[in-house]
Amino acid sequence: MLQEVLAQNPTDAFARYGLAMEYANRGQTETSLVEFSKLLEANPDYTAGYQMAAQTLIKSAREDEARAMLQNGIACAQRTGNQHARSEMEAMLDELA
Repeated sequence: MLQEVLAQNPTDAFARYGLAMEYANRGQTETSLVEFSKLLEANPDYTAGYQMAAQTLIKSAREDEARAMLQNGIACAQRTGNQHARSEMEAMLDELA
């Protein structure tokens, strides 16, 4: 269903995020990260995308990539005024240090 929505509107943030999460939940890490990348390219202020992409990277022991994603996500959260997401991502970043 999400793929049908994206076929008609490839930049639909909610559908792209849902599809990325579905792949992540199935353990399809690379496919999930491709979808997160498409999401953030089309919707650079979609804060949750950075956070969940970082979590996916952490689960795959890709800590350097996760750090970069978290730094980008923190910058996004600052831009959009999302203090809750910012504090969560800062805590995740601290755990990786």
